[in-house]
Amino acid sequence: MSNPYAEKAIRNLLDMADVEIDGHRPFDIQVHNNDFYSRILKDGTLGLGESYMDGWWDCEALDQFTDRVERADLESKIEKNLTVQLHLLKSKLFNMQSRHRAYEVGQKHYDLGNDLYEAMLDRRMNYTCGYWKNAKNLEEAQEAKLELICKKIGLEPGMEVLELGCGFGAFAGYAAEKYDVHVTGYTVSKEQVKWGNQKYKDLPVKLILDDYRSATGKYDRVLSIGLMEHVGYKNYRKYMELTNRTLKKNGLAFFHTIGRNQSSTAVNPWTDKYIFPNGIVPSLAQLTTAMENLFIVEDLHNFGPDYDPTLMAWYDNFTKAWPELKAKYGERFRRMWDFYLLTSAGSFRARKLQLWQVVMSRPGTPQPERIC
Repeated sequence: MSNPYAEKAIRNLLDMADVEIDGHRPFDIQVHNNDFYSRILKDGTLGLGESYMDGWWDCEALDQFTDRVERADLESKIEKNLTVQLHLLKSKLFNMQSRHRAYEVGQKHYDLGNDLYEAMLDRRMNYTCGYWKNAKNLEEAQEAKLELICKKIGLEPGMEVLELGCGFGAFAGYAAEKYDVHVTGYTVSKEQVKWGNQKYKDLPVKLILDDYRSATGKYDRVLSIGLMEHVGYKNYRKYMELTNRTLKKNGLAFFHTIGRNQSSTAVNPWTDKYIFPNGIVPSLAQLTTAMENLFIVEDLHNFGPDYDPTLMAWYDNFTKAWPELKAKYGERFRRMWDFYLLTSAGSFRARKLQLWQVVMSRPGTPQPERIC
């Protein structure tokens, strides 16, 4: 039997988002376990995700459900619970993105299995937002993203480029092939290094299994695409100092990152536990503060809504490939992965999350050409 007070509280909250319990619209939810209501009040977003993984509730369109919940800002209407407070305290007391924790996300997420990522992603294995302005599909959107970055940072033949957090080497391979540059990349994923170095073995690309903070040398361009979400608010200044230290005179720096509308020092409990250990999304205020007296923002471009179709394309690919993947990964993983992809898409659709590309130069550097 459910707690009637908890059930009433959750029903009232969902009413604010026009979501019904056991309703018939795609964004309504079907509750299978009456302990669901107390669990949400007790554990917040962690309880929501875990109870979905456990099969306590279902929703035909999780992305639409999340869009409505985010627009109604229901999370802020639930009084901060013990789980949230513990995560906040932990992130304040400890550097959750320290060097000795750096490999955890590689082992738990990026090394899950290349069969999963090859099925879900585009042919270059881009695992960041595509650029859909003139694109008709995921392949075109990811190629357009890579080309946009290359143009924004003004790549020229023979340049030396440092990529912090290089993933499977999508940018490195594209830039080396199309712009005749030499790219050195760092990642904490052994599977990404193995895959990228094999794919781009005939190009001037070197992917290194190491934390980005180990980077040395001097480069014409220093960039990161999807690393900042793993850097952590205690380390943003050190990231900027490293970029400054490895950048040649008159060089340009660049980062591509998911961003949030307000500053936070706490990780998302469910995402931290199941998807990206120690991940935290930065705000512009945190990043620009970290740049002070080091860099000028030359260009700031937000195309956050483009992450919605990117995530939905990944979800479609994952769903089509599931019959071949299910024996290895299992049903609980499928529900976890569905929840991750679809709730993320809903958050971008609701404009709760953004996607920023930022071009930076040092004071005194000639202003680069503006691309968009």
